[in-house]
Amino acid sequence: MNAQAVFIEPLDVLILRGNKLFGDPGSFGESMVPPWPSVAAGAIRSALLAHKKIDLEPFARGQVRDPELGTPEEPGSFRITGLYLARRLRNGQIDPLYAPPADFVIRYKEQGVLECVRVQPRELPAGIQSSAITPLHAVLPERERSKPEGGYWLTHEGWVAYLKGNDLNVNSHLVRSSDLWALDTRVGVGLDPAKRSAAEGKLFTVQAIAMRKQHHGHGCDGDVGFLAEVEGATIPDELMLRLGGDGRAARACLVSSIPSEPDLPEQIVQARRCRLILTSPGIFAGGWLPTGAAQNDTGEIRFELHGVRARLVCAAVPRAEVISGWNLAKWRPKPAQRVAPTGSIYWLDEVEASAEQLRDLAMQGLWTNPPDDPGRQAEGFNRFTWGLWS
Repeated sequence: MNAQAVFIEPLDVLILRGNKLFGDPGSFGESMVPPWPSVAAGAIRSALLAHKKIDLEPFARGQVRDPELGTPEEPGSFRITGLYLARRLRNGQIDPLYAPPADFVIRYKEQGVLECVRVQPRELPAGIQSSAITPLHAVLPERERSKPEGGYWLTHEGWVAYLKGNDLNVNSHLVRSSDLWALDTRVGVGLDPAKRSAAEGKLFTVQAIAMRKQHHGHGCDGDVGFLAEVEGATIPDELMLRLGGDGRAARACLVSSIPSEPDLPEQIVQARRCRLILTSPGIFAGGWLPTGAAQNDTGEIRFELHGVRARLVCAAVPRAEVISGWNLAKWRPKPAQRVAPTGSIYWLDEVEASAEQLRDLAMQGLWTNPPDDPGRQAEGFNRFTWGLWS
């Protein structure tokens, strides 16, 4: 299936709404960076419909089917396989950026020096009990309590080092959020539909995201936007998008090459253990357990999906999030679903698979075949990558 990548460059501030209601008097609407992959999927899909000159009303009713875009009920071959915050550097290269995963902690040690430490799977000492069903627990080794530092992103070079289990350089592998975007808080006014005017006493606040540009300074090394990886559709050199809340303008430009991730399956086959790292929210029937994982009669959690077999021995999964969205074709909200957040980690041992089977599973994502939700699969959920367990 043909794969392409586009750099999405905002031309205005973006309102990237999450799943919390706002609009009532005094309410506050937060924005999220990056947005759910479904935001990019919907924007690119709509732009492709316009590019193909497909009549939107018959398409919304399911009366027109496109080989790539399918119909609103039955997606075609188009799918998002990755959505990342990214920088277009001064030399034109694209540098994807990654939020620190759940097993990666940034903190200050003595003399205010920043350091990166890793959560490690460990057996609990005798006398300590836990409700977790995994034999090992994700433990942060430290002599004194410390508070994790937020507001940092991994560069692609740092991400590669992380996947390989190598140490990171805090000076070159980390980027501050403040160097990537700024918040622009705006006040909205509720409207009275009957009078078609502003409703008295209905003011609310919403966050807008202003992405940094090279000429802005503030430590920004390039133009900040998003990198979307797309399969199953022919993308033109440039598309104009309506992105996020209020349909703010953005430009999607085809990029010829992007940095690749390290090819680790051969090493995983030899070691017979690895980390499975979510790169997009996971919609799993088992809640925090990924598709293919289930507890057997002996209490072990066995993982089996598309020829890959393993034992799940530890997990670091942050608090569940809720996703929904807006169904433009039916003009109504999408069902709310609980998800395992991006960056959730699963440690697997007793891996039984060939290197090719590991690569194929990463390309397909954590979906059954056929997928139980083709629409969400096309939107880029349940994506992951492999990491070494060192």
